[in-house]
Amino acid sequence: MNGTTALVTAISAFAGCATATPVVRRLALRWGLTDRPGGHKSHRRPTPYLGGIAIMLCTVVPPVALAGAAGQRIAGILVGAVAMALLGLIDDVAPLPPPTRLAVQALAAGVAVTSGVVAPVTGSWPDVPITLLWIVVVTNSFNLLDNMDGALGAVTVVSTALLAAAAFVSGRPELGLLLAALSAAALGFLLYNWAPARIFMGDAGSLFIGFVLASSAALVITGTGTGTAVAGLLLPTFVATVDTGIVLLSRRRAGRPLLQGGSDHLSHRLHRLGLGKRLTALALAVLAAAAGLVDLAMTLGWIAPVGAAIGGVAAACVAVVLPQRVPVYPPTRPRTSIPVRG
Repeated sequence: MNGTTALVTAISAFAGCATATPVVRRLALRWGLTDRPGGHKSHRRPTPYLGGIAIMLCTVVPPVALAGAAGQRIAGILVGAVAMALLGLIDDVAPLPPPTRLAVQALAAGVAVTSGVVAPVTGSWPDVPITLLWIVVVTNSFNLLDNMDGALGAVTVVSTALLAAAAFVSGRPELGLLLAALSAAALGFLLYNWAPARIFMGDAGSLFIGFVLASSAALVITGTGTGTAVAGLLLPTFVATVDTGIVLLSRRRAGRPLLQGGSDHLSHRLHRLGLGKRLTALALAVLAAAAGLVDLAMTLGWIAPVGAAIGGVAAACVAVVLPQRVPVYPPTRPRTSIPVRG
């Protein structure tokens, strides 16, 4: 495998997704598969949401056609990722109960883990359940990050490109090829998802992206030490992980249901501070780039793994706590007591 193969893969993924996205958009409109405004949703008109299928196909087909599945671990990631996309597609059409979603996600993560994708967090048997749980949690974190025009697409383009570079540097060119295809496909989709979005990726796209990123991050650090494992898991998924932390902490403090949708994500808070949707997506992409560059620097040996891990965890804690100061919930009215006349 050489640079030409990677370039051809990326160009094919970009061109394929840029071409396929308008096609699936028309199909979604014809079939009535649209996300209608209302509740906490920020869009104002029904928007089709089959874009994730275009992303999935244009991520999987070019690298497989040019290089094959390239080993058991890559095959495990591909099988699990396609299963996630199909789960998301079914959920887009007819919402599934959470236990069913979690069961399928756990099975898909199990395929990746049994194929050899295991993050060396402890260096012993708990690494298997830790990796499986982490893949499921992070996959859902990326699903939650898809809450504003262009946000997840922009983060995906940057995060997967930098993780692809880390994969090539660490001697995993087949994984780098897959990630390069995902980055290019996300860029092709972003042409139509940039605010104001003409199509959404839906759960099919967000679950697929989250699974590929989570599993790939674990594979890049498979066989390394604990410090590398912590930083290698957190940094490539920094924005989604922080966003979930912000939401869970905020809802816990406000006494709101943890799993109920709402306009309390990082993107919504940036929007409340005055950033438009495009600037919000760019800000999230810049944050993802900063974390991804630190991860790449660690992979190149420019930063010690322990330092990257400590810095990443500290930055994540700050990034979770600071946005809590942005008000996102309506003020609660104090109860007034009615005097009782004797």
